Amino acid sequence: MSVVIPPTAAPAGPQAGPAPGGSQPTSPTTRSAWTASRMIVLLGAILILVAVIGVLIAPTRGPSRPLDPADTSLAGSKALAELLRSRGVQVDRVDSVQAASDMAARGGNRLLLITDTTYFDEDTLSRIPGDRLIVGDVFGLQTLAPGVRTHPEATRTRSREPQCQLPAARLAGSAYMGGRAFDAPAGGTGCYPATGGGHTLVSYPNAGGVTTVVGDGSFMTNLHLPEDGNAALALNLIGSGRPVTWLIRPERPPATELPGERGQSMYELMPDNVRWTVYMAIIAVAVTALWRGRRLGPVVAERLPVIVRAAETVEGRGRLYRARRARQRAADSLRAGTIDRLTPRLGLTSGAGPQEVVAALAARTGQDSHQVGAALYGQPPADDAALVALAGYLDFIERQVSEL
Repeated sequence: MSVVIPPTAAPAGPQAGPAPGGSQPTSPTTRSAWTASRMIVLLGAILILVAVIGVLIAPTRGPSRPLDPADTSLAGSKALAELLRSRGVQVDRVDSVQAASDMAARGGNRLLLITDTTYFDEDTLSRIPGDRLIVGDVFGLQTLAPGVRTHPEATRTRSREPQCQLPAARLAGSAYMGGRAFDAPAGGTGCYPATGGGHTLVSYPNAGGVTTVVGDGSFMTNLHLPEDGNAALALNLIGSGRPVTWLIRPERPPATELPGERGQSMYELMPDNVRWTVYMAIIAVAVTALWRGRRLGPVVAERLPVIVRAAETVEGRGRLYRARRARQRAADSLRAGTIDRLTPRLGLTSGAGPQEVVAALAARTGQDSHQVGAALYGQPPADDAALVALAGYLDFIERQVSEL
């Protein structure tokens, strides 16, 4: 018995078409690739078009500057600044310690409102006389508000009752407070208590005036100012008739400070050429992927002019099983092949169970059903001799069925 694979047809010349039954390329053609992927390309083009249109029609807005008295975004405080000015309070917006010091040097009782100290020297800032309102857990808080202790856990910002006797908070009532919680020093007052301990607003007298610290400035923003008693609390804390020096974070770090000293993000600290390096790396990876992904040519299904003897195949596989001592795998292959060939001859369907196969085979050959069941569904052979005996018995059963 042998398996014959007929030789392939001779390759056609450049002018001749492919011979019938000859080698045919199985790789996808340009037309078939386009047919399969045109829907994806169309959807991608639609997404790109929608994104471009969205960018073109979107209004141009500058970056939001939280708690900036000149910012009209939801995070800014333009509304509060205008309320203060309508009440006759002078609001001076400054972005440097020197400007704040110059305001204080002009004389008069001023309130210093501190919203950010990222680029400021807190020691110099602490020497400015007068009352202070500090928003959030800023850098150098221990220097600007000595004795105030910060709780490690942040508090959820929500509407809270003051639960204190501080006039500014008691008259305002509930306010949108949260952020950091603090413990007031001796002689101070804490308002708007936090769940985990401490208060989100503390106020205490110091040598130069009154220092007030709030855990979060959300109640001062354009978004939340109309809610609860936020506007009343902000006006009570700031709008007492004194001029206000509103210190904000500068748009650019001062020239005297080294870039990246503090307050800058990782992307701001990167050199400008890093972006191009990343782009070149992406291009290199894409080119390498295309180079490695290309095949040497179209896959061709070709019928080789080779005659393979079936006995050689059986002998080679048997040697592999023997070298690996895979007696169970060899026995399973023998049994599966025997059952597949005998089932239709016994008039059974392919889904017949072991009991049906054994009963039909025993009735057909007259063999003992226990012996037939052990041969077809029993334990794997213990040694090579048992495997040879099993193969012989299966062959004997199959020949008996064929002869009957």
